[in-house]
Amino acid sequence: MADCRFGKRYRLLKTDDFSSVFALRQQRSRGCLHVLQADKGLDYPRLGVVVGKKTAKRANRRNYMKRVVREWFRCHKQALLPRDYVVRVRQPFTAKDAEAVRRIMSDLLR
Repeated sequence: MADCRFGKRYRLLKTDDFSSVFALRQQRSRGCLHVLQADKGLDYPRLGVVVGKKTAKRANRRNYMKRVVREWFRCHKQALLPRDYVVRVRQPFTAKDAEAVRRIMSDLLR
């Protein structure tokens, strides 16, 4: 059975981790998502999610958007290249748009 958890090893936690991905500027955008990626020499992918207050003022909306992105990553991490990924949500989305966001994630991260 595949490991479908989102443990600490798969997360970008430190500011330095995020900064190094932002500095390399390998980026792709589509729709409401902006994806930055960087090779780190690890044998597994890691994810960081950024949803700013300008995107959604309410914390519960920001948390929902992060949850959708993390859930997609958790289920598809075995198929991803071993890189650090930062997903920045640029426009808010709701539950009715979540499936379209998952398709965009598939296109941008593969």
